[in-house]
Amino acid sequence: MASRCSGYLQSLARTPALARTLPRRSCVRWASTEAAAPSKASPPPQYKNVDIPRIVTDISGLTLLQAADLVKALKEKLNIQEIAMPTTPTATAAATPAAAAEEEAAEEKPKEKTIFNVILESFDAASKPKVIRQVKGLVPNLTLIEAKKFVESLPKTLKEGLPKEEAEELKKTFEALGGVVKLD
Repeated sequence: MASRCSGYLQSLARTPALARTLPRRSCVRWASTEAAAPSKASPPPQYKNVDIPRIVTDISGLTLLQAADLVKALKEKLNIQEIAMPTTPTATAAATPAAAAEEEAAEEKPKEKTIFNVILESFDAASKPKVIRQVKGLVPNLTLIEAKKFVESLPKTLKEGLPKEEAEELKKTFEALGGVVKLD
């Protein structure tokens, strides 16, 4: 109950202009902010702008998701681009030769494609019923009429995201029926 009251009091303490711009939210904290003992270590810092302490208080009351949304919105508003920053100077010196070696290795042998899309491009007119039956068997929710329309509107993708072995096996099956299949 105390956390709900503190959230309500915080929302009442906001200025009307800020209260209209920030969404109302339920307080997620379990402990009351009034129960915390005040820190005697250092006095609050003095700012030239009077709004800074109020903004800091409002931001510190946000949940993690709301804070992430705030960061995203500020990056878009201020046109800030993300860049990777090295943690230490030695990390950059060590990473540079390693990155150059990786680039050379990548240039030497191109990546072999492992995921394929199987596309039926054409087929022999005599083998049309066999191809229709094979397509119907390949796609479980397809009716015979839908399979016929599928085969008549070629080129069409039979399957997407297949491993190399399965794609080649499917290609051999349709080629045996008289179809022309392309792996993409």
